[in-house]
Amino acid sequence: MHVDHLGIHTSVEEVFPPERLAEALADLDPNVSVVEGDYDGVDAVVTFDHDPDFLDHVDWIHTVQAGYDKFPLDELRERDIVLTNSTGIHGASVGEFAVGQMLSLARRLHEHRDKQHDHEWEWPDWDDPFTLFNEQVTVVGLGTLGQGVARRADGIGMRVVGVRRTPTRTPHTREVYTPDRLREAIEDARFVVVTTPLTEATRGLLGADEFDAMREDAYLVNVARGPVVDQDALVDALESGEITGAALDVFEEEPLPEDSPLWDMDDVLVSPHAAAADRDYYRDVADIVRQNVLHLDADEELVNRVV
Repeated sequence: MHVDHLGIHTSVEEVFPPERLAEALADLDPNVSVVEGDYDGVDAVVTFDHDPDFLDHVDWIHTVQAGYDKFPLDELRERDIVLTNSTGIHGASVGEFAVGQMLSLARRLHEHRDKQHDHEWEWPDWDDPFTLFNEQVTVVGLGTLGQGVARRADGIGMRVVGVRRTPTRTPHTREVYTPDRLREAIEDARFVVVTTPLTEATRGLLGADEFDAMREDAYLVNVARGPVVDQDALVDALESGEITGAALDVFEEEPLPEDSPLWDMDDVLVSPHAAAADRDYYRDVADIVRQNVLHLDADEELVNRVV
């Protein structure tokens, strides 16, 4: 494969200006330009969304996200189109975001912010705030995102437990469970942080039985993909008091519908799939794309290849 024209699809404006990425890659030999709709002469494209028209033109698609569930993997294989992703660049941003959400829930920072809007000078209930020190957090998925959470949670003194397909311990985890022991892994956790990719095996991974297994004072933090969690079961668990609260960055339907009860729950933090937001996001993507262009020129294996 040889790349003469690399297109930056306008959909990347969901996370950063496409022109910034084009400028960061301007030193490459291929022509680099922002594209939308007209892909004649485009050999490869960097994108946020999937456009079916890509399939008739490009040989290589790079998604600026780590997740790739929106891309038709079987069809890409049939057409011999390469797909690479941006895994590996979000450990710090998502790790800090997840720990920030846990801190907000534990230290009641969201309550203070809400009261500020109403000009209220009032402590939270005396028995609501707690510290994260020595609390257990179970991180479901120990890839780049999960290890990013584990490292930072361990750094502030939390007891980190992990769930992954292989039971080998990773840095900053005290114990690792396999998915068949998920309920055992989460039953003693104050926080359950979901960082696993969305696959057929992980769709609906956390549902009614898992929420029933969790402590009543536990919180769910989802920075993975919405469908990894059964959202109806989560709402039921929150409304019934099976668990205390949640910090949710991803949902089964995005944007979250206005009539969702999650918007108005006191101990639920809603954010717009923004855990990976970072001013250097485009630079990190540029580094991966540049590396792969060089690999193509040298006839070497691409990094972060999905198909």
